[in-house]
Amino acid sequence: MVFKERTFYGEAPETVLPQSPADLETRVADCLATVEGLDASDVSVVAENGTIVLSGTVMSLEEVSRAEDAARSVDGVNAVDNRIVASSRA
Repeated sequence: MVFKERTFYGEAPETVLPQSPADLETRVADCLATVEGLDASDVSVVAENGTIVLSGTVMSLEEVSRAEDAARSVDGVNAVDNRIVASSRA
């Protein structure tokens, strides 16, 4: 089955509609989910005026750093407030 490309008045929706905080949160969360060596299942993502607030827990300090680096790499992110805590879960 072939689907027609989505457009909004002839243009891609992303170029016409402003980016919502929910869209940015989703893109950052999707990015975190694909980072090798990072279990982001206990990490929450909140967008506030282009700033991403990361909170939750991960296993190590390296994962805290990976999460922040990944969030910064997403287009539209102006700053990252990293509140993730490294904990040793057994």
